[in-house]
Amino acid sequence: MTAHAAAPRDPAGPTTAATQDHRLLDALVRAGLDWLEERCDLFRLPPDLTADNNVNFTLKPLGELAELTGVIAAAHPRPELRAQATRLRAFAWTQTREGDLFHELIRAEPYATYPVELYGVFARSGLRHRAVEELAATTTRLRGWQIAREDHTRTLGILNAERRIGLPPHTCRDTVFAHTGLGIQPEPWAVDRLTAYGITHDVFHLTDWGRDRPALPPAAATYLRPWAPAWARIWLEEQFWDLAGEMLAVTACLPDAPFDQAAWQHLAAAQAADGSIAETGTTPRPTDPERLFTACYHSTLVAVFAATLARTATAQPTPPPHPGPHHAGPPAHQPK
Repeated sequence: MTAHAAAPRDPAGPTTAATQDHRLLDALVRAGLDWLEERCDLFRLPPDLTADNNVNFTLKPLGELAELTGVIAAAHPRPELRAQATRLRAFAWTQTREGDLFHELIRAEPYATYPVELYGVFARSGLRHRAVEELAATTTRLRGWQIAREDHTRTLGILNAERRIGLPPHTCRDTVFAHTGLGIQPEPWAVDRLTAYGITHDVFHLTDWGRDRPALPPAAATYLRPWAPAWARIWLEEQFWDLAGEMLAVTACLPDAPFDQAAWQHLAAAQAADGSIAETGTTPRPTDPERLFTACYHSTLVAVFAATLARTATAQPTPPPHPGPHHAGPPAHQPK
């Protein structure tokens, strides 16, 4: 792999270790966003998208684009990168026909959680649709919605979506969290890839994808502090860039987040000259553009998201934990 060119030197002030770290992170975000923006067409939804289509290969990538660029658009210190992320998030919203798609999907599948979860991504950014929210207020009160789900991490995500939209929670978050991978605090040496992905998403749902880092329970933060950086290094050594990026994002969510410069240099070195990062470095990169996109879009998104969290964690101290619930705040746009 050829590392992407570093960002130009900032003429303002002398170079310090912190500014070098910021340049490394900013260069990774800039290159990754460039790659994603150049491939917007590959995120486009098919015109005949329905509940019967395989949404994991159509709507899910678009939702991931909206979720992670939403964090960058709100939090990154550099205005040009916030603007670029905002354009990508706006593109994703237009692909849903400004929310009309979610109304159709919820009507077709009232018990399905994914339309509510994905609509919550946009609602969190102030992109709202009145009819969707009125319908979801009904379907999330149905008896079938209250049924306990086996995937407790997924339930955390559903609860986060309900909170984002302004719906009452259908169950107790603390009770659900106690049964997740992070909640049980597994023996660190026994954590495999599947368990590790569950732990990263427990953190993302609890902290609203890094927007509310003090919401991470103190016991969970204590458990993760030595192990998240160690797991990140393990996955980097194994060249599993996608999971390594998620663990670096988790590390950035911890109080007084530690910054592992060597780990970030390792991930930056995995970024190809075009700005993409493959899911893994142990298999050849596809030459077909669509297959390359499938192999790289998620890990590239994760890397720019994680770098943004690390950038903001190193730019300012983590505030003290707060006891009350966190809120998304007023929408930036009036409901449709």
